Amino acid sequence: MTADLMYAGQRPADARTLGEPSGAPAWKTIPSYYLVARNDQVLPAEAQRFMARRAGSQVREVGASHVTMISQPAVTADLIKRAAG
Repeated sequence: MTADLMYAGQRPADARTLGEPSGAPAWKTIPSYYLVARNDQVLPAEAQRFMARRAGSQVREVGASHVTMISQPAVTADLIKRAAG
């Protein structure tokens, strides 16, 4: 049911958004945490690892899709709690 609703409301990715400037990256001044989704079909895990390394992130990996926060909410919540602690 949840996956059906997500699928119905999902728009195609627009690669142009990746080229838009976003200002100074927050990870340059605050600690960064990253949850690598190894089964992501949108953003390859190796690209996620590269971004996490570049940001100096504390990394956790999980065998999940692009929407790890839906499929593995406990793992996601645990990472958020570690970041907040």
